[in-house]
Amino acid sequence: MWKALHRGLGANPIEFITHETGDWILIFLVVTLAITPARKLLRLPELIRFRRMTGLFAFFYAFLHFSTWIGLDKFFDFREMLHDVQKRPFITAGFTGFVLLLPLAVTSTRGWIRRLGGKRWQMLHRLIYVTAAAGVVHYYWLVKSDVRNCRIAAGLPAGRVARENAPRGFGARGKDGRTDHRRDPLLAHTSSGN
Repeated sequence: MWKALHRGLGANPIEFITHETGDWILIFLVVTLAITPARKLLRLPELIRFRRMTGLFAFFYAFLHFSTWIGLDKFFDFREMLHDVQKRPFITAGFTGFVLLLPLAVTSTRGWIRRLGGKRWQMLHRLIYVTAAAGVVHYYWLVKSDVRNCRIAAGLPAGRVARENAPRGFGARGKDGRTDHRRDPLLAHTSSGN
């Protein structure tokens, strides 16, 4: 708003708004995905309180991003939007990411956790990885030249997925869901007193 009021949106304000909101989506998705490993590494379980909020911020910016494309860029011309989706695959990737964020935002409340049950809710919310991947692909296919931010945004989700799907023994978890340092070869030295 500040930049809009002070004429700081540049020569193409629609493009500026679209890119700015898109950047914030990736930032909030990465922060959301970073909370779980950060709380474990830093031994700050209270960080989990911020995960829902940052995920909803990602959805908020995705909604603004999508609305900017629909309203300001395409002027609600659905035929033109459909043509754009068919012609430019990066839009399909972005749209896929947005659609996958919808059920995550809707079911982010405690009431939905109770209704779905913890296991089904967790399975549904694993869509965050697919959403993040779709966002990274959308960004990569759009930018193509300066992909530094894209690599950063892709690194955390890829690392989390690799860690959760690693062969038995790497990141082994005990019955309580926490990493069992005695069974994890990378962390074994922490439980042996070394």
